[in-house]
Amino acid sequence: MEGFGERLERVYRLAHELETHRDELVALAIKDIGFSYRDNHQEITVTRERLKMCWRVEEILQGRRPICREGEEVALALSYNGSAWLNIVIATIYLAGNRVRVKFSSRGADIARFLESIYLPIFGREVTFDYRPGREFIEWALGDDRVKAICIFGSEQAVLPYEREVLARKKRLIFEGPGSDPFIVLADAPIEEAVRDLVEAKYSYSGQTCTAPENVYVQREIYRDFLEALVEESRQAKVGEPEDPETVITPLGSPLAVENIKRQLEDARQKGGRILLGGRVEGNLVYPTVVADATPDMLGVQEETFGPVSFVIPFDAPEEVISMARRNKYGLRAAVYGYEEAEGVAAALRGEPYMHEVPELIFGRFGTVSVNEPRSESWKGAFVVKAVGGYGFSGWEWDALGGEFKLKQGPKLLSLETSIPQS
Repeated sequence: MEGFGERLERVYRLAHELETHRDELVALAIKDIGFSYRDNHQEITVTRERLKMCWRVEEILQGRRPICREGEEVALALSYNGSAWLNIVIATIYLAGNRVRVKFSSRGADIARFLESIYLPIFGREVTFDYRPGREFIEWALGDDRVKAICIFGSEQAVLPYEREVLARKKRLIFEGPGSDPFIVLADAPIEEAVRDLVEAKYSYSGQTCTAPENVYVQREIYRDFLEALVEESRQAKVGEPEDPETVITPLGSPLAVENIKRQLEDARQKGGRILLGGRVEGNLVYPTVVADATPDMLGVQEETFGPVSFVIPFDAPEEVISMARRNKYGLRAAVYGYEEAEGVAAALRGEPYMHEVPELIFGRFGTVSVNEPRSESWKGAFVVKAVGGYGFSGWEWDALGGEFKLKQGPKLLSLETSIPQS
């Protein structure tokens, strides 16, 4: 078996090839999933930086061995909302010493075939690509004894039915799911900084990321000023063709997400929400939208909103916003802006620093909680050296490798979750 240094060299070659083929990959991502030139270009830059950080994984893996032995593999099912960053996931599982069988979303089939042409000369059969439908791929992975671990990025509804089968087949299943992330702005917050971070995080990929802030809680003393600043900044987000380097907002990749947004906006109108900006939906194009006077009972607050729509909710006291933010079926990330009481709010929402065993799914906690820090900073090194993931329906691990079923939640590193302590 090749050593870590040899595997790392392959990952560095991958980083080089992604940069070499940047233009082709960007063009394919625009064609397959419709994300903007701007976002796809930046994604390759971030991916290359993180792959170059992978030398640090060696220390993380000290005293551990791959979950797979000779002839075994990890099955990896990926979501459609990405192209380049998905390579970080593949690389970290491979660096743990595992063979990887990867299934890209059917929507990204052309991206997958292009990447396969890059991977084959570098990794040989250590990383293979699978093109069967998603459900068929998962059921194959559960039934094949050569698959020791299954990692799935997607919707919790697609994974929850398989719990008993994971136990019966003595597998480890690692799930990374959606988010409906709270963005909390206290009365003493730096409004300009908070709005700048919110707009950048909200409109990246036209809102089609699991870490995009969705429920914006603003303390009443600054509520009006914050709304004015948010609307003004949101007006600057250019709506246009994905190929235009200046375009920020493009049509959504999922018709289901569009229908959900229409339903959420209508529900908000009926319940007293004021649409200060946007609210327009043309085909799959959702214009940047700001809904003021949102309430916790609105569908857009309770569900994931996979698009450029913000629901802004006023609150009076920190205790109130903590209670509202906790009423969330997801628990991926929370952001807090403010000074005097910000750390206290963050501490009330923050979960454990790493994945841990739990008796049942935990709701009301978040895997990443930042204070006065933009998402670009709090997400540095994600998947490589920074553990990510969360609580509720945002992610979990079912571990039945030893025959005893364990449920775990919290932030995770896939290099660790696809390796085990050396015996």
